[in-house]
Amino acid sequence: MATSTSKHQRSAGVRAAAGGLTAFACVMLIMCGTLDIFRGIMAIADDEVFLTTRNYTFKFDLTSWGWIHLVLGAVAVLVGIGLAATAKWARVMGVLIAALLVIVNFLSIPYYPFWSLTLIALYGFVIWGLCVVEPDSES
Repeated sequence: MATSTSKHQRSAGVRAAAGGLTAFACVMLIMCGTLDIFRGIMAIADDEVFLTTRNYTFKFDLTSWGWIHLVLGAVAVLVGIGLAATAKWARVMGVLIAALLVIVNFLSIPYYPFWSLTLIALYGFVIWGLCVVEPDSES
């Protein structure tokens, strides 16, 4: 009988952890997506906070980077809202959009290094939060 109670408690604990990590990833994805939207707006507006680099292999016009960040940030916010609504598609899309935004932020490091590295780390936490939980353990 003790085994049954222990197993039930562990199952409830696993469900609570799964819900907590999904909520964490949801909040982080919405927050980081919003930061990418703001970054996109700043780049489109040709804000003075961006650096200029010479001879960069992945050089785009700053406005192009702005639109990329704006669109992908908006998608990240929408996927985060889907995670909040516990949509099944949102977990997979959350990992995919976070991975894509890690790549985009890596490619735009020369334009705004500190912000790019910060968002890379935060999107890494989103991917971790969505991948560490086994799908069977979700409530």
